[in-house]
Amino acid sequence: MGELRQRGRIWWIRYYRDGRRYEESAKTDKYEKAREMLKQKEGDVANGVPFSPAMNRFKFDEAMRDIETEYSVNKRDSLEHLKRRIKLHLMPWFRGRRMTKITTADVNSYVQRRQEKGAAAATINRELAILKRAFTLAIRAGKLLPAHRPYIAMLQEHNVRTGFFEAEQFEAVKTQLSPALRAVAEFAYLTGWRVQSEVLPLEWRNVDLKAGTVSLDVGSTKNGEGRTVYMTSALRTLLEAQKAAGEALAKSQETITPRVFHRNGKPIRHFYKAWQSACEAAGCPGKLLHDFRRTAVRNYVRAGIPERVAMAMSGHKTRAVFDRYDIVSPTDLQTAAATLDRVAVTSKASRRGRSKVVRFS
Repeated sequence: MGELRQRGRIWWIRYYRDGRRYEESAKTDKYEKAREMLKQKEGDVANGVPFSPAMNRFKFDEAMRDIETEYSVNKRDSLEHLKRRIKLHLMPWFRGRRMTKITTADVNSYVQRRQEKGAAAATINRELAILKRAFTLAIRAGKLLPAHRPYIAMLQEHNVRTGFFEAEQFEAVKTQLSPALRAVAEFAYLTGWRVQSEVLPLEWRNVDLKAGTVSLDVGSTKNGEGRTVYMTSALRTLLEAQKAAGEALAKSQETITPRVFHRNGKPIRHFYKAWQSACEAAGCPGKLLHDFRRTAVRNYVRAGIPERVAMAMSGHKTRAVFDRYDIVSPTDLQTAAATLDRVAVTSKASRRGRSKVVRFS
């Protein structure tokens, strides 16, 4: 049988599991609340629920370390994004909290706070996904029970990104970037490859200037498949310039880097602030690096490249996602209207030029 004991004003509960005695604070000076907690523990024991006091000591901070470890071990390219979201948003709100005490109401309060700060639904959902994953890992590791996981509802996303670059916009932004970042942006504009996970880590072993190809290894892309594209003249010019710059750096500083894109021989991890500043200076605030991906897909289709080939070039595995990236712009609509006008004029002129047939009785 369980027992209740009072130490000072606080009640403590005592219960037994497999012949072993457990004691823990009920954290209340109310007898009824302490008794309810004891009944819950005794019920868990009777039902064989594998609860341990350590579960109550498992905190959010440790859960975040666990999920970072999982991302690191599995070499996920989004590790830096994960750390950034945890540090800037999740940690300030949940730091020091016991995971068993995080409720659905707490999560909803977090969502409300993020919405008040102007965060988009998609951004909040990425943060909630981290929280859900943390609970899943903890349960698998035996650090929590399924009953400890709160209900976390994802938001509806009505803010699907539809941005892309017109040629003049890209040129304006490019001039505001440093030479090292300018090369990254141009490569992404031409290929539509993912900047963070595919462009920045690209190495010279993946580039064959003689054959005119650029490849990505199997397992290095989002869908896990390899990819090869043949160079256009613009892409070749860019890569040859990068090669020459790398060779010049090696001679002057005796520094050899395997990366195609780098800052004075050092890898480029990210450049969010520099990118935002360049876009604002060019009069294109709010543009995303991911807009290059949409732009390339759109350019491929407009150039008449078969869609299955365009999908292979951009690395889209499903038609549904590819269609989302094949965006119609106001310019496309204006071109369509102009085409209809030309057809109408031609048809009208054709009708006027027809000879009339007059019948005589």
